[in-house]
Amino acid sequence: MMVALCPMFGCRRNAPAPVSPNSVVSASAPLVMFTDVTEKAGIAFQHENGATGKKYMPETMSGGGGFIDFDGDGWLDTVLINGGSLPPSEKPQRPVVNLYRNNHDGTFTDVSQKVEAKGAFYGMGVAVGDYDNDGWEDLYITGIPQGRLLHNVSDGKGGRKFVDVTTPSGIIDKGWSASAAWLDYDRDSKLDLFVTRYVEWSPEKEQGGFYSVDGTHRSYQRPQSFKGQACRLYHNLGHGVFEDVTQKAGFMNAPNTKALGVAVCDYDGDGYPDIFVANDTEPNQLWHNQGDGTFKEIAQESGIALSGEGTARAGMGIDTADVTQTGRFDALITNFSGEQLSLYRRDNSGLFLDVSARSGVGIATQTYLGFGAFFFDFDLDGWQDIFVTNGHIHDDIAKRDSSVAYREPSLLFQNRGQGNFADVSRLCGVALTIPRVGRAAAFGDFDNDGAPDILIVTNEGKPALLHNENRTGNNWIRLILQGTRSNRDGIGARVRVTVGAQTQTFEVKSGSSYLSASDRRLLVGLGKAERAERIEIRWSSGKVQSVEGVNRRETRRIVEE
Repeated sequence: MMVALCPMFGCRRNAPAPVSPNSVVSASAPLVMFTDVTEKAGIAFQHENGATGKKYMPETMSGGGGFIDFDGDGWLDTVLINGGSLPPSEKPQRPVVNLYRNNHDGTFTDVSQKVEAKGAFYGMGVAVGDYDNDGWEDLYITGIPQGRLLHNVSDGKGGRKFVDVTTPSGIIDKGWSASAAWLDYDRDSKLDLFVTRYVEWSPEKEQGGFYSVDGTHRSYQRPQSFKGQACRLYHNLGHGVFEDVTQKAGFMNAPNTKALGVAVCDYDGDGYPDIFVANDTEPNQLWHNQGDGTFKEIAQESGIALSGEGTARAGMGIDTADVTQTGRFDALITNFSGEQLSLYRRDNSGLFLDVSARSGVGIATQTYLGFGAFFFDFDLDGWQDIFVTNGHIHDDIAKRDSSVAYREPSLLFQNRGQGNFADVSRLCGVALTIPRVGRAAAFGDFDNDGAPDILIVTNEGKPALLHNENRTGNNWIRLILQGTRSNRDGIGARVRVTVGAQTQTFEVKSGSSYLSASDRRLLVGLGKAERAERIEIRWSSGKVQSVEGVNRRETRRIVEE
């Protein structure tokens, strides 16, 4: 049953206003430029997919990463996930988890030696969250044949390191895991873990069949060639121990999931986090939190399971945000080439409608194969924009279809303030248009200058750290939430920021995009406003807290009262 949105905050609707001319990027004088600073920053990572010509399916799907402040100094560090060999080999090879510490001057230092990940495994994605509420961010790494839980501890020398606590934690997540997210689904102040599962894969199953696109050469298998797997939910019992509650919570009711992306959002405002899942060639899922430890799958009745044409697409990355400043959250899902980006908008009745075509993102994404994607306010005008990284899965696709390339440019869509978007990719720097085999995509303000930067992880290539050079003159505030009765990270908190006649709504979250971890701090664009008049926070504990008057370009840490 649908619940009225956000009763704790009321349901006042703010009419969207047009974007001011000062925030629009023009071809003659671009006000926002993204520049590739990867080499200058000292990030020398090279992703390895382990390809040997056997066309094992995981090879073309890997390449995860994101941002984490692992040493608690207020500056975002970078974590990049390597693939390796298939099947995973115990022979010496490059680390799966690669950690780069932020030097506070635009550069990073490789400190991967500070990460312990036991046993051979093929890395996929990453989720960041302080699962034991000790004030230090921990890591969960997805992959094959099992994910890894890495605990952030003191290195005994005044610094920090990660130790592998997978076995004692009870998270024995065997199979092919893709994306993951931390959430407090039962609101007990301890972060639980949701892990997407893709398909039942093994080299033996891969070798058991021959798939070819051109009828001659071996190609990567289709998802339809494998049986799907149910996603997994692990309940945090405290003291570093987790319980697999997948069956108890109801997720085994949809075993053939083929899930790649996950976004957590309390879409109906009832105070309990719900789970959006992007599925590959299967209907997407929306797991409604029943508030009693169980979830009900309601994507079909909610309108988000299929495309506007009523078909299941090849879902990869996913995110949610309040795009129209109504307090209702839209959802985006990236898909295969020829399928367009899906953008679902929730109407007054509570149904999600596919508005891809009329919003301006449909035709622009028609020929691209999207993976990582997210909402963020790149120009700080107070409206959530869209970034998508693209890249095909077949390295020889151009030989069969001249309209599709293996390496593809990224796409940046500017929110024009009425729920419509304009493709401004070519206006915001050549770094966006460079063809890449994009997989993970995350955002974060790595140099703390108040503008969100972009991290792209490529398959069998170098990452791209794109610096946001923002000359709009728009203002911003940064909010860092710290729970006391809620989980310390503040994950699950709903935040409403009032700036003049407009109100923006956010949720503090983990996960989203594809194999990625973005900046958990809330960077709120103010446009030309000098301050945010009011901030309302509904913590996951249910506590409602208000803060009056945060001035422009201020970073404010808000501790739950």
